[in-house]
Amino acid sequence: MIRTGLSLTLFLCILQAKAQNAIDINFEKFTLDNGLTVVFHIDRSDPVVAVALTTHVGSSREKVKRTGFAHMFEHLLFLESENLGKGGLDRLSSRIGGSGANGFTNRDITTYHQTVPNDALEKMLWAEADKLGYFINTVSDPVLAKEKQVVKNEKRQSYDNRAYGFNFQVIDMNLYPENHPYNWEVIGSLEDLQNATLQDVKDFYNRWYVPNNVTLVVAGDFDPAQAKTWVQKYFGEIKKGEAIPEVKKMPVSLSSTKRLFYEDNFAQSPQLSLVWPTAPNYAADSYPLEVLGKYLTEGKKAPFYKILVEEKKLTDQVQAYNYNSELAGQMIFEVRAYENVSLDSVNAAMNTAFTKFEKEGISESDLNRIKALVEVDYYNGISNVLGKAFLLAQYQIFTGDPGFVKKDISNILGVSAADVMRVYSQYIKGKNFIATSFVPKGQSKLMLTGSTPAVIEEEKIVEGAEKAVDASIKATYTKSPSSFDRTVEPPYGKSPQVTVPKIWDAKLDKGLRVFGIEDKEIPLVQAQLSIKGGQLLDSKEKTGVANLLAEMLTKGTKTKTAEQLEEAMMNLGTSITVKIAPEEMNIGFSALARNYQAVMDLVKEIILMPRWEEKELELARAAVLNHIKQEKADPNAIGDNAFTKILYGPENILSQNILGTEESLKSITMADLQKYYEAYLSPSVGTFHIVGDISKEQAVKAVEKLNTDWKEKKVTLPMLPALTKLTKPTLYFSNVPGAKQSVLFFGYPAVKATDLDYYPLQVMNYILGGGGFASRFTQQLREGKGYTYGIQSGFKASATSGYFLVLSGVRSNVTYESAALVKDILQNYGNTFTEQDLEITQSFLSKSSAREFETRNAKLGMLKNISTYNWPYDYAKQRQEIVKTMTLARIKELAGKYITPDKMNYVIVGDAESQLKKLSGLGIGEAVIIN
Repeated sequence: MIRTGLSLTLFLCILQAKAQNAIDINFEKFTLDNGLTVVFHIDRSDPVVAVALTTHVGSSREKVKRTGFAHMFEHLLFLESENLGKGGLDRLSSRIGGSGANGFTNRDITTYHQTVPNDALEKMLWAEADKLGYFINTVSDPVLAKEKQVVKNEKRQSYDNRAYGFNFQVIDMNLYPENHPYNWEVIGSLEDLQNATLQDVKDFYNRWYVPNNVTLVVAGDFDPAQAKTWVQKYFGEIKKGEAIPEVKKMPVSLSSTKRLFYEDNFAQSPQLSLVWPTAPNYAADSYPLEVLGKYLTEGKKAPFYKILVEEKKLTDQVQAYNYNSELAGQMIFEVRAYENVSLDSVNAAMNTAFTKFEKEGISESDLNRIKALVEVDYYNGISNVLGKAFLLAQYQIFTGDPGFVKKDISNILGVSAADVMRVYSQYIKGKNFIATSFVPKGQSKLMLTGSTPAVIEEEKIVEGAEKAVDASIKATYTKSPSSFDRTVEPPYGKSPQVTVPKIWDAKLDKGLRVFGIEDKEIPLVQAQLSIKGGQLLDSKEKTGVANLLAEMLTKGTKTKTAEQLEEAMMNLGTSITVKIAPEEMNIGFSALARNYQAVMDLVKEIILMPRWEEKELELARAAVLNHIKQEKADPNAIGDNAFTKILYGPENILSQNILGTEESLKSITMADLQKYYEAYLSPSVGTFHIVGDISKEQAVKAVEKLNTDWKEKKVTLPMLPALTKLTKPTLYFSNVPGAKQSVLFFGYPAVKATDLDYYPLQVMNYILGGGGFASRFTQQLREGKGYTYGIQSGFKASATSGYFLVLSGVRSNVTYESAALVKDILQNYGNTFTEQDLEITQSFLSKSSAREFETRNAKLGMLKNISTYNWPYDYAKQRQEIVKTMTLARIKELAGKYITPDKMNYVIVGDAESQLKKLSGLGIGEAVIIN
């Protein structure tokens, strides 16, 4: 029941009225003579502006044997253009305080985007126009060769080197015929990428990267009249391309069911996916199909959860989603089973769940409950200007109407129970499908009966397979003509007026503190109650108690079963989460402001009246155990757990996996959870943070209701042993046979978040590995060598400890070369840091302050920093002063003191057979094998 006095049906009627009237995004749309579609949206809430340039070209525009081109262009367009020069966009982003130039590619579109302070809008329009119209001449064979390596590294990281990474490739190759553009993956194949020629690249660019195939969206705080002049100036003389053919839908059907299996090198448990062809995005049937997937699998009332999780206990996770694309759609049901579970039994249970649904259908209350989440999802999606820009571009490209949001929401709210049953019968029941069984290596006996081997060509690890390239070699070309000098960078506009959000606070009688920021931009509130302790209060004998307690607190209250509690949340359009962290427990939610009190009533129940149901404990235990087992084959998790254990040492509880171990999880009882709960959950160590459309008086009133009934306890946090300072380097290696990438975790103990050097170290690290494409690591390992898809470094810290970490995934056959280069960069960082580096750092960190508190999540983070570390309310302004007064001498001093590659732990996870021997060349001793 909704606690606002409205029935759910009436609530949905009001919501539908909003869809037709109030839920809207203002926009202005116009088209240049060359066909460029431009959409403006004004949002004065923050002095920032988002620019999104979207090309209507994804992998669906590619040709057989030339796959991966659309995604390749996403990479190439960031590298150089005629008037920006090499790396010009990334250097520009660093100077102007942008969010970092980025992009994404899917089957149907490629988008380039960035949020910048609004004084840099003209600079961004100049740069984006240069990429669109003055780019292709700068691409040379060496540049293309290097970027191929980067893209292949991305493929290894995202697909080849992770469990179930090939699943979609198997699905799509068999769901769509060979001549269908969804038959191949967006990333493309390694072979096709390698075979791409410079002429192929130029042909693709000239066909699709033309103004009449592009939509430009500008959203934020700007003068539309002035922006229109700039758009005409910088984009107007780019030549129109050939006419773009109208996209025609290409739905598919299956003449027979196909069952395929694959023995996965990284999987620890079997996974079954069932896939049916459905309808494309925005088609009438896509809306009830979306509801169908949510109803069947999400939440404790879902038929799949009831049968597979609760009754049969085959898995802890089930999901279904209607994957809509422009040309066609597909409904995917996915079940990752427990270890050694036969997928025949999973398939039988899925059929039982379908039968249950066929008999019972979907009730109006369940249907309305799913719809009630639409409003919150919508507001969350447009909580920043970039989210609005994405939405406007997508609507324009796929529907021709940037204002399609009204129709979109109206369509989902108009779905009836009969619609849901109809699309189930039309697309799922009795229809042919694709079934993929992904099973651990050597466990083909677990596959679905009747499955045949999937065809997947896996890359072999070969030393020296890729030739070294020199991407610094410039292409020679005749510069494209223009009516004005495009090499001149536009000036800044009027400096934005940046204001730090006004913070209010309160302290209640039992020690519970409340911090808040009133933000009326959208009618939502986001809140988090932090309770000190977390993993710190676990015992070494039974690690994982704190995490398991966090799992249990949302599994019902004394007055509500787990299912009833979940339903109460969904009726309010919220999800209350409880998460454990090393030094605290966090209870958080995002909700409509009008439902704040009702949601807080549920929070109060969760904290003060846990249900302690043994059935739920066993389900939670099984889920955590499964997670621990999955981590054993995830190179990133292996590296993270190993680095943490080495960093903290055996006597520190934080060295343990926060989830616990398989042995400890099996020994934990309900009494252990209750003991932790009774001893440590207290208002005296609690802080409530809230941001949103609510006053201090309203916010505190609801918290006081919780505080009044919450029993105060004396909680003493343990004193942890100090982290041991390193006196020499040590190399550790964890073997993952056949790994296509090696994961690097290099680091050592450093400062706490309360140390005076903590923020100056963030400033010092920007050029090293904290500044994205402006950083030395990225420029040398990715842009210079093509060794990695991404690398970063940073100082991570809490109230009790801190550490420095360099993190990257590199291609296997350059593990030694990558590690040696990282070590060399670290060794020489202070000596090679220049005045220009300092200028770039200061420019970015000072100008990016305009974006610092745009989102509710960012504001919530600021409140947490203030309460956790006792930082002053104006710490953001104080940091600006640190940036402003930073000197080259101070940077060199910090680097000399804190960047110490000769006193560091080097943890590498990879294929020992091919890589371990070469690592002796690092000169830091023989590797310690840690698995």
